[in-house]
Amino acid sequence: MGLLARHWIRIGVTLLPLLLALLHASSVLPIPALQRLDDILYDARLRATMPGTLDPRIVIVDIDEKSLAEVGRWPWARNRLADLTDELFDRQQIALLGFDVVFAEPDDSSGLKQLRQLAQAELKDQPGFADRVAQLGPRLDYDSAFARSLQKRPVALGYYFTNDRDGHTSGVLPAPVMQRDQLQGRPIWFTRWTGYGSNLEQFARAAPSSGFFNPLPDRDGVIRAIPLVAEYQDRYYEPLALAMFRLLAGQPSVEPGFPLEKWVGHGYEGLESVLLRLGQKRLALPVDDRVAALIPYRGHGGPKGGSFRYVSATDLLARRVAPDTLKGKIVLVGTTAPGLQDLRVTPVGESYPGVEAHANLIAGMLDGNLPVRPDYAVGYDIVVLLAAGLLLAFVLPLVSAPAAVATSVGVLGALVALNMGMFLGAGLVMPLAAGLAMTLTAFALNMSYGYFIESRSKRELANLFGTYVPPELVDEMVKDPDAYTMQASNKELTVMFCDMRGFTRLSERMEPGQLQALLNAVFNRLTDIIRSNRGTIDKYMGDCVMAFWGAPVETSDHARLAVKAALEMANAVRRINEEHRATGLPEIGVGIGLNTGLMCVGDMGSDVRRSYTVIGDAVNLGSRLEGLSKAYGVDIVVSESTRKLAPQFAWQELDRVRVKGKEQAVGIFCPPVVADVPDEAAQQELRTWGNFLRAYRAQDWDRCDVLLLDLQRMNAKKYLYELYSERVASMRLLPFDPGWDGATNFETK
Repeated sequence: MGLLARHWIRIGVTLLPLLLALLHASSVLPIPALQRLDDILYDARLRATMPGTLDPRIVIVDIDEKSLAEVGRWPWARNRLADLTDELFDRQQIALLGFDVVFAEPDDSSGLKQLRQLAQAELKDQPGFADRVAQLGPRLDYDSAFARSLQKRPVALGYYFTNDRDGHTSGVLPAPVMQRDQLQGRPIWFTRWTGYGSNLEQFARAAPSSGFFNPLPDRDGVIRAIPLVAEYQDRYYEPLALAMFRLLAGQPSVEPGFPLEKWVGHGYEGLESVLLRLGQKRLALPVDDRVAALIPYRGHGGPKGGSFRYVSATDLLARRVAPDTLKGKIVLVGTTAPGLQDLRVTPVGESYPGVEAHANLIAGMLDGNLPVRPDYAVGYDIVVLLAAGLLLAFVLPLVSAPAAVATSVGVLGALVALNMGMFLGAGLVMPLAAGLAMTLTAFALNMSYGYFIESRSKRELANLFGTYVPPELVDEMVKDPDAYTMQASNKELTVMFCDMRGFTRLSERMEPGQLQALLNAVFNRLTDIIRSNRGTIDKYMGDCVMAFWGAPVETSDHARLAVKAALEMANAVRRINEEHRATGLPEIGVGIGLNTGLMCVGDMGSDVRRSYTVIGDAVNLGSRLEGLSKAYGVDIVVSESTRKLAPQFAWQELDRVRVKGKEQAVGIFCPPVVADVPDEAAQQELRTWGNFLRAYRAQDWDRCDVLLLDLQRMNAKKYLYELYSERVASMRLLPFDPGWDGATNFETK
């Protein structure tokens, strides 16, 4: 198959997700998983951007567990509710009251009904009994008392709609806020109900403003929206939050807000907004295609959620709340008691008080901050899908895998940024799931097709070069075979020599099979660490492993990776020794030398055997440093060049040394602690050690003794300090040498 044919096949493969996404966006072939993903993404956006601050304008009077324990189980006697209403208006001076409760049945808890029955039957001949009952009537008629407390006050009552087969109804509905003729014959899709449960007639007369408290559960049962207008028998009613908002705004009329017909036809089944009109003033509340408003949740719900102040109803009834504490507040009466079953599943909590959903909607109306899925969301989704899909289809087949990743990430980032920008800037909730799924699927399909084609090339290269080229190099050659050459070149690399100490002693004590198993087990662990830190294994030499960083895959932080690998290898050997102690096996030691410098790297050897390796003075120095680790009693020794390229680690200078074959002295270092940042005690030890080295190189032996005593108190087991104590004792016997550069000479390899 030719290159051009493969290219067009990859374009076709990439276009498949675009086609599916377009079918989903246009509702020709809805994909439930994408619909669910859009809900999840909306919830995530909402949680990430909700303010999480207290809204001081709205207060929730909570019929909580404390109230039920003190006042009694629900429903309470209506005289208690009358007392609560009077307390809120007379003593607390609130601005507006809403009940997230329905009062559908008369209250007979006072016994008045039974007394009247007695007065008309068994005790009708009892002198004065009927008159006494008549006198007690006003005091014991709790419903009338509650109705009187509602009269001529800004109160909105709650009720509910139902959808049952029999269309059961109870109570009295408020006047509808819209009539059918206002729709101008348009087929608007409203939430429709067949029954209701509303308040008793005397309460409905006392408080004419009422609103339903039904939320609008989505497919997953999560409450994200509340209908702003719902239909019952061709009449249109408002929710509790809108009823309260209208009371606050002076009872503006409610009108349908139609979208412009130049964008949608007369037969469009949705509204753009619900309009509130008061004289010349007009306010548009945006709605989605269900004539519902998305709830702008402010934070996590409940008394501890921090979005609204909660006051226990029993504290108000007992007058434990100071007068005017709630002055001017909008108050909602509801419940957080689990037994009263008004806890909802919402995007911000699985047990969210239903009353707080209404509070959030009221706050959103007051702020003019109602998020909305606009009527043009489908068109937006299709345009975005076409732009992103065509870009991916024609770019991904042309670029390398890293560029494909970058392109796909860029498209994902652009989709998310555009979506978040419209959400934060204009409160528009646009679909995102189809775009994300299309991008990820297009990338996966494109890369999968490319992988299967490239894997064949990889097998061919492996057959040709795999006998002597490391797998890392084969992978690099497969990615860009034309740009790669096996010819030697000079590069700055970091080389590692790692030797197992005590190997000779172990070989004398163990059987060959045991020794082989031990050596293989250790090498397996060390090799895994080197490979996980992007190192290349050069060779195994008896009990030594040689590796390097920076080739064949160029790595700018090769020194850091090499040091990180060395630390992990030293820790791995410590864990191996713990295992050996537990099983009775002999312990092993390790010595690691690291050096960074210019090295010759390439394919070297004979016609019989070749290998990808490094050579040069910098490599030789790395080998010498590994040998010095035992002399200084440390696991790791690195050169100054490596230390400079890995400044993020803590370092302790060991010495300046002049190794065999080198006239120039080099500084050698070791990482004294495992953590990148040493603790205060370790830092103090390093500072003291630095002072010691300055005194040592100045041949100030008295100060050296003092500082060594301090160091040995800090770390009595450190061999390095014992080594320098012996050196200082020896150097005292020599005369002062002005030409000494402070370096130690090593004549052996």
